Amino acid sequence: MTSSVPSIGDLRIEPGLPTLISPREPGSLSLDSAAGVLRDAIGACLERTGAVHLTGFGPPSVDGFEYFAASFGAPLVDYSFASTPRSRVHGAVYTSTEYPSHRAIPLHNEQSYTREWPLRIWFHCVTAARAGGETPIADSRAILRALDPALVERFARRELLYVRNFGQGVDLPWQRAFGTDDRASVQRVCDQRGIECEWREDTDGQWLLRTRERCQAVAVHPHTGELVWFNQAHLFHLSALDVPVQEALIETVGVENVPRNVFYGDGAPLESDALAQIRAVLDEKLIVFPWAEGDVLMLDNMLCAHARTPFAGPRKVVVAMARNHRASEAEHAAAAHAVRALASPISAAASVGAGA
Repeated sequence: MTSSVPSIGDLRIEPGLPTLISPREPGSLSLDSAAGVLRDAIGACLERTGAVHLTGFGPPSVDGFEYFAASFGAPLVDYSFASTPRSRVHGAVYTSTEYPSHRAIPLHNEQSYTREWPLRIWFHCVTAARAGGETPIADSRAILRALDPALVERFARRELLYVRNFGQGVDLPWQRAFGTDDRASVQRVCDQRGIECEWREDTDGQWLLRTRERCQAVAVHPHTGELVWFNQAHLFHLSALDVPVQEALIETVGVENVPRNVFYGDGAPLESDALAQIRAVLDEKLIVFPWAEGDVLMLDNMLCAHARTPFAGPRKVVVAMARNHRASEAEHAAAAHAVRALASPISAAASVGAGA
């Protein structure tokens, strides 16, 4: 270990997506000893690249990881209004999504299905899978640029309506999603966040919850001013499920009670060809790199989406988040203006075509 305070010269920094940072001298630095200089190096590039991968900084440690993530100056946040099952490991550190190992988790920006989300997210590899189990990423700016501008304009203008049905034995119960079994507490959270709630009793006298929330499809980054594709339409839409699963759900609970679905903001259905294009672009922009035990991946959650590949063997990746953000009216206006500018060549071309 180095006896002096580490400096930027002690790091090997390889630009790219993700930017890769490692000790210049293998084995010379730990995450703890290098925390100060790593914060400086990450601060200089994260809001440009969107992702930083730290490797070679010693063995995995959940406590050390939590301390490192918290050292960036913002309190770590709880995983509230959850959409997938996770377990608290320690403090504000959670397991990554608990999902069958043979299934992939598509690209997404954390909590982009709601109006409030973390700006920072960290992943720490405690146990690397024997095969697969990577956490691929993609540039949310590049995703937006690759989509048809007419699709981007339509989604941005009409927004998205996420509908969730909790419980029924087929998805997260509302008690786990909200971290409480008190309906009044859930109602307060929903009221504060502008989420529409509907309670009903099932045949066993259990309370079921349906929520509706109208959200952004694109967003403007609050610091860089860049326009990003920022939603989970491709994940929440019923078509994200295999056809037999769709059919079984509809037969069991009815189409209006499926665990999750998404529509345009006015409740109109999303077009299947639009969803197909979105999924194709996400697949095209996927960047995959291997995990090593002890690695940390830090993302700007708006600039960079993440995913998970199928895996074999034990795998443990834990997560921490910070800096919850709710877009201001000025940011909404900036996003609308940017989208109109993006779509203006389409309007001009249509006008030329109409006059020809």
